[in-house]
Amino acid sequence: MKTLKTALFLLLGMTFSVQAQTVDEILDNYFENIGGLENLKQVEGIKMSGIGMQQTIEFPIAVVQLKDGRQMFSADVQGQQFKQQVYDGEVLWSTNFMTMKAEKSDAEQTANFKLNTNDFMDPFIDYKEKGYTVELLGNETMDGAETFKVKLVKEPLTIDGKEEEDVSFYYFDTENFVPIAVESKVNSGPAKGKSAKTTMSDYQEVDGIYFAFSTSQYIEGNLVFSMTMENIELNPQVEDNVFAFPEEIAETKE
Repeated sequence: MKTLKTALFLLLGMTFSVQAQTVDEILDNYFENIGGLENLKQVEGIKMSGIGMQQTIEFPIAVVQLKDGRQMFSADVQGQQFKQQVYDGEVLWSTNFMTMKAEKSDAEQTANFKLNTNDFMDPFIDYKEKGYTVELLGNETMDGAETFKVKLVKEPLTIDGKEEEDVSFYYFDTENFVPIAVESKVNSGPAKGKSAKTTMSDYQEVDGIYFAFSTSQYIEGNLVFSMTMENIELNPQVEDNVFAFPEEIAETKE
Protein backbone atom coordinates (compact mmCIF):
# COMPACT_ATOMS: atom_id res chain seq x y z
CA MET A 1 0.00 0.00 0.00
CA LYS A 2 2.86 2.37 0.81
CA THR A 3 4.34 1.74 -2.65
CA LEU A 4 0.97 2.44 -4.29
CA LYS A 5 0.58 5.72 -2.38
CA THR A 6 4.08 6.80 -3.39
CA ALA A 7 3.40 6.05 -7.07
CA LEU A 8 0.11 7.96 -6.89
CA PHE A 9 1.84 10.96 -5.29
CA LEU A 10 4.49 11.01 -8.04
CA LEU A 11 1.82 10.75 -10.73
CA LEU A 12 -0.13 13.67 -9.26
CA GLY A 13 3.06 15.69 -9.00
CA MET A 14 3.86 15.11 -12.68
CA THR A 15 0.29 16.07 -13.67
CA PHE A 16 0.53 19.30 -11.68
CA SER A 17 3.90 20.09 -13.31
CA VAL A 18 2.38 19.77 -16.77
CA GLN A 19 -0.71 21.80 -15.91
CA ALA A 20 1.35 24.52 -14.24
CA GLN A 21 2.68 25.57 -17.65
CA THR A 22 0.64 26.23 -20.77
CA VAL A 23 2.31 25.86 -24.14
CA ASP A 24 2.20 29.62 -24.74
CA GLU A 25 3.80 30.27 -21.35
CA ILE A 26 6.59 27.87 -22.28
CA LEU A 27 7.12 29.66 -25.58
CA ASP A 28 7.02 33.07 -23.89
CA ASN A 29 9.74 31.95 -21.47
CA TYR A 30 11.72 30.48 -24.35
CA PHE A 31 11.70 33.68 -26.38
CA GLU A 32 12.51 35.80 -23.32
CA ASN A 33 15.44 33.57 -22.36
CA ILE A 34 17.06 33.59 -25.80
CA GLY A 35 16.90 37.35 -26.28
CA GLY A 36 13.31 38.52 -26.69
CA LEU A 37 10.70 38.02 -29.39
CA GLU A 38 10.99 41.54 -30.81
CA ASN A 39 14.77 41.21 -31.11
CA LEU A 40 14.34 37.94 -33.01
CA LYS A 41 11.90 39.58 -35.42
CA GLN A 42 14.36 42.36 -36.19
CA VAL A 43 17.09 40.00 -37.44
CA GLU A 44 17.39 40.15 -41.25
CA GLY A 45 19.95 37.41 -41.73
CA ILE A 46 22.43 34.99 -40.17
CA LYS A 47 25.85 33.84 -41.34
CA MET A 48 27.46 30.93 -39.52
CA SER A 49 30.77 29.12 -39.91
CA GLY A 50 32.31 26.19 -38.12
CA ILE A 51 33.25 22.54 -38.36
CA GLY A 52 31.12 19.68 -39.59
CA MET A 53 31.75 16.00 -38.89
CA GLN A 54 30.47 12.99 -40.79
CA GLN A 55 31.70 9.64 -39.49
CA THR A 56 35.33 10.47 -38.64
CA ILE A 57 35.86 13.21 -41.23
CA GLU A 58 35.95 16.87 -40.15
CA PHE A 59 35.56 19.74 -42.61
CA PRO A 60 34.79 23.50 -42.67
CA ILE A 61 31.16 24.47 -43.16
CA ALA A 62 29.25 27.70 -43.74
CA VAL A 63 25.55 28.51 -43.48
CA VAL A 64 23.69 31.61 -44.66
CA GLN A 65 20.00 32.24 -43.94
CA LEU A 66 18.15 35.43 -44.86
CA LYS A 67 14.73 36.65 -43.78
CA ASP A 68 13.52 36.78 -47.39
CA GLY A 69 13.95 32.99 -47.64
CA ARG A 70 17.29 32.75 -49.40
CA GLN A 71 19.72 30.34 -47.81
CA MET A 72 22.76 28.18 -48.44
CA PHE A 73 24.83 25.44 -46.80
CA SER A 74 28.37 24.76 -48.03
CA ALA A 75 31.15 22.38 -47.01
CA ASP A 76 34.78 22.08 -48.10
CA VAL A 77 35.76 18.42 -48.13
CA GLN A 78 39.28 17.48 -49.24
CA GLY A 79 39.60 20.59 -51.37
CA GLN A 80 36.17 20.24 -52.99
CA GLN A 81 33.29 22.62 -52.22
CA PHE A 82 29.82 21.16 -51.92
CA LYS A 83 26.69 23.27 -51.68
CA GLN A 84 23.44 21.83 -50.36
CA GLN A 85 19.88 23.20 -50.20
CA VAL A 86 20.76 26.47 -51.84
CA TYR A 87 17.65 28.59 -52.41
CA ASP A 88 17.62 31.89 -54.28
CA GLY A 89 13.92 32.60 -53.70
CA GLU A 90 12.78 30.56 -56.70
CA VAL A 91 15.30 27.81 -57.50
CA LEU A 92 16.40 25.12 -55.03
CA TRP A 93 19.61 23.32 -55.92
CA SER A 94 22.50 21.24 -54.55
CA THR A 95 25.86 19.86 -55.64
CA ASN A 96 25.72 16.22 -56.77
CA PHE A 97 28.36 14.37 -54.72
CA MET A 98 29.12 11.96 -57.58
CA THR A 99 29.29 14.32 -60.57
CA MET A 100 30.26 17.49 -58.64
CA LYS A 101 27.71 19.36 -60.76
CA ALA A 102 24.88 21.58 -59.54
CA GLU A 103 21.43 20.03 -59.88
CA LYS A 104 18.04 21.68 -59.45
CA SER A 105 15.47 20.08 -57.19
CA ASP A 106 12.10 19.08 -58.62
CA ALA A 107 8.98 21.20 -58.23
CA GLU A 108 7.63 19.23 -55.26
CA GLN A 109 10.86 19.47 -53.25
CA THR A 110 11.13 23.17 -54.06
CA ALA A 111 7.55 23.89 -52.97
CA ASN A 112 8.05 22.03 -49.67
CA PHE A 113 11.33 23.84 -49.02
CA LYS A 114 9.72 27.21 -49.73
CA LEU A 115 7.11 26.55 -47.02
CA ASN A 116 9.87 26.16 -44.44
CA THR A 117 11.39 29.53 -45.34
CA ASN A 118 8.45 31.05 -43.44
CA ASP A 119 10.15 29.94 -40.23
CA PHE A 120 13.08 32.36 -40.04
CA MET A 121 14.25 32.77 -37.22
CA ASP A 122 12.08 30.21 -35.43
CA PRO A 123 8.98 28.20 -36.42
CA PHE A 124 7.19 29.19 -33.20
CA ILE A 125 7.29 32.92 -34.03
CA ASP A 126 3.70 34.02 -34.84
CA TYR A 127 2.72 30.37 -35.20
CA LYS A 128 -1.00 31.12 -34.94
CA GLU A 129 -0.87 33.70 -37.74
CA LYS A 130 0.92 31.13 -39.92
CA GLY A 131 -1.86 28.60 -39.32
CA TYR A 132 0.29 26.24 -37.24
CA THR A 133 -0.99 24.33 -34.23
CA VAL A 134 1.02 23.73 -31.07
CA GLU A 135 0.19 21.26 -28.30
CA LEU A 136 1.87 20.52 -24.97
CA LEU A 137 2.03 16.74 -24.60
CA GLY A 138 3.50 16.66 -21.11
CA ASN A 139 6.83 16.15 -19.40
CA GLU A 140 9.37 13.69 -20.76
CA THR A 141 12.99 12.86 -20.05
CA MET A 142 15.21 13.45 -23.08
CA ASP A 143 18.90 12.53 -22.97
CA GLY A 144 18.84 12.67 -19.19
CA ALA A 145 17.12 16.08 -18.97
CA GLU A 146 13.56 16.81 -17.85
CA THR A 147 11.69 18.48 -20.72
CA PHE A 148 8.36 19.80 -21.90
CA LYS A 149 7.34 17.85 -25.02
CA VAL A 150 5.63 20.15 -27.55
CA LYS A 151 3.99 18.99 -30.76
CA LEU A 152 4.18 21.39 -33.72
CA VAL A 153 2.00 20.89 -36.81
CA LYS A 154 2.77 23.17 -39.74
CA GLU A 155 1.33 23.55 -43.23
CA PRO A 156 0.98 20.18 -44.96
CA LEU A 157 3.75 19.03 -47.28
CA THR A 158 3.24 17.40 -50.66
CA ILE A 159 4.90 13.97 -50.75
CA ASP A 160 4.69 12.01 -54.00
CA GLY A 161 1.72 14.12 -55.04
CA LYS A 162 -0.22 13.66 -51.79
CA GLU A 163 -0.63 16.06 -48.89
CA GLU A 164 0.88 14.91 -45.60
CA GLU A 165 1.04 16.52 -42.17
CA ASP A 166 4.30 18.25 -41.31
CA VAL A 167 4.69 17.20 -37.67
CA SER A 168 7.64 17.60 -35.33
CA PHE A 169 8.14 17.21 -31.60
CA TYR A 170 10.24 19.72 -29.64
CA TYR A 171 11.74 19.01 -26.23
CA PHE A 172 12.18 22.18 -24.14
CA ASP A 173 14.44 21.96 -21.11
CA THR A 174 12.26 22.67 -18.05
CA GLU A 175 14.97 24.73 -16.36
CA ASN A 176 16.06 27.07 -19.16
CA PHE A 177 13.06 26.73 -21.52
CA VAL A 178 15.26 26.15 -24.59
CA PRO A 179 14.81 23.24 -27.03
CA ILE A 180 17.44 20.53 -26.63
CA ALA A 181 16.02 18.11 -29.23
CA VAL A 182 13.59 17.90 -32.16
CA GLU A 183 12.10 14.70 -33.56
CA SER A 184 10.38 14.23 -36.93
CA LYS A 185 10.12 11.92 -39.94
CA VAL A 186 12.35 12.20 -43.00
CA ASN A 187 10.09 13.05 -45.96
CA SER A 188 12.51 12.66 -48.89
CA GLY A 189 15.77 11.06 -49.99
CA PRO A 190 17.27 7.66 -49.15
CA ALA A 191 16.15 7.89 -45.49
CA LYS A 192 12.54 8.73 -46.38
CA GLY A 193 10.07 7.53 -43.76
CA LYS A 194 12.68 6.99 -41.07
CA SER A 195 12.74 8.77 -37.72
CA ALA A 196 15.06 11.78 -37.41
CA LYS A 197 16.33 13.54 -34.33
CA THR A 198 18.34 16.72 -33.97
CA THR A 199 19.93 17.66 -30.65
CA MET A 200 21.00 21.19 -29.73
CA SER A 201 23.43 22.29 -27.01
CA ASP A 202 26.09 24.84 -26.03
CA TYR A 203 23.84 27.90 -26.22
CA GLN A 204 25.91 31.07 -26.53
CA GLU A 205 25.00 34.75 -26.84
CA VAL A 206 25.53 36.66 -30.09
CA ASP A 207 24.54 40.35 -30.09
CA GLY A 208 21.92 39.75 -27.40
CA ILE A 209 20.45 36.55 -28.88
CA TYR A 210 21.31 33.00 -27.81
CA PHE A 211 22.05 30.29 -30.38
CA ALA A 212 22.86 26.59 -30.05
CA PHE A 213 26.47 26.35 -31.19
CA SER A 214 26.43 22.56 -31.29
CA THR A 215 23.93 20.37 -33.16
CA SER A 216 23.86 16.66 -33.99
CA GLN A 217 21.59 14.83 -36.42
CA TYR A 218 20.50 11.21 -35.99
CA ILE A 219 18.58 8.81 -38.24
CA GLU A 220 16.95 5.86 -36.48
CA GLY A 221 19.19 6.60 -33.49
CA ASN A 222 22.44 6.58 -35.48
CA LEU A 223 24.56 9.75 -35.60
CA VAL A 224 24.92 10.89 -39.23
CA PHE A 225 26.18 14.46 -38.97
CA SER A 226 27.20 17.02 -36.37
CA MET A 227 28.09 20.72 -36.49
CA THR A 228 30.05 22.92 -34.11
CA MET A 229 29.80 26.61 -34.88
CA GLU A 230 32.80 28.84 -34.33
CA ASN A 231 31.30 32.15 -35.44
CA ILE A 232 27.78 33.51 -35.92
CA GLU A 233 27.15 36.91 -37.49
CA LEU A 234 23.80 38.71 -37.51
CA ASN A 235 22.60 40.84 -40.44
CA PRO A 236 25.58 40.04 -42.71
CA GLN A 237 26.19 41.59 -46.11
CA VAL A 238 25.75 38.76 -48.64
CA GLU A 239 26.22 38.93 -52.41
CA ASP A 240 23.29 37.70 -54.52
CA ASN A 241 25.49 35.32 -56.52
CA VAL A 242 26.07 33.20 -53.40
CA PHE A 243 22.61 31.69 -53.96
CA ALA A 244 22.52 31.66 -57.77
CA PHE A 245 22.48 28.42 -59.74
CA PRO A 246 25.86 28.21 -61.56
CA GLU A 247 24.28 28.50 -65.01
CA GLU A 248 22.73 31.81 -63.96
CA ILE A 249 26.17 33.10 -62.94
CA ALA A 250 27.56 32.12 -66.33
CA GLU A 251 24.76 33.92 -68.17
CA THR A 252 25.31 37.04 -66.09
CA LYS A 253 29.02 37.14 -67.03
CA GLU A 254 28.14 37.00 -70.70
